[in-house]
Amino acid sequence: MRSVTISASLGPGYSLGQALDYLDNLARTSLPPEARISYAGQSREFRDSSSSLALTFALALIIVFLVLAAQFESFIHPFIILLSVPLALTGALATLYFTGITLNVYSQIGLVMLIGLVAKNAILIVEFANQLREQGRSIKDAVKESSLARLRPILMTTIATVLGAMPLALATGAGAESRASIGWVIVGGVTFSTILSLLLVPALYNLLARFTKPSSHVADRLRGLENEYDENQSPQTAE
Repeated sequence: MRSVTISASLGPGYSLGQALDYLDNLARTSLPPEARISYAGQSREFRDSSSSLALTFALALIIVFLVLAAQFESFIHPFIILLSVPLALTGALATLYFTGITLNVYSQIGLVMLIGLVAKNAILIVEFANQLREQGRSIKDAVKESSLARLRPILMTTIATVLGAMPLALATGAGAESRASIGWVIVGGVTFSTILSLLLVPALYNLLARFTKPSSHVADRLRGLENEYDENQSPQTAE
């Protein structure tokens, strides 16, 4: 079978997805019906990853949600934590838009990485607030003190993450485009989500935590039943 290989670079202002769509349309209108086309290199990776991106992203969210649900023994607390993920995606996509980087294979990898990176800040607030509730604090006082106490660790981890990704974002030389895609997604997503999650997570915790109970609730109930049983058995023992 005779074949022709076409290699090209993207023109200014065009993304890889737009170029591939144009080639598909050109092949349908210009080539004979028996002709077949296939992609290689980054084009093939983009097509393969684009078809499975939604499934990969959904599976990542489900796995993280289930792990957090097992850790916190609640389905509400993981929901509060994972609400910071849309903020990170908004910041990442906005950063790609302003830097002129397209949504390619590497930026898609960075988007999946953001799920784990941005969840850690909300975990710090929720975990410490739960510990304060176990000590008898009200929900409002617990989340207020937790937000103030965890502000410095959150800022430190965010700054460390952003500075660690800057060499990728500002990379030059061979393969710089792929590294810049991952770097700017991390920088924009983590920064934007941190700024807004410091306000959103405490507000959601104050709103939704009333539907949950501290993790020590079951132990306190069992302790109360044990004391009640001992009190009921005491008169019988005296007789």
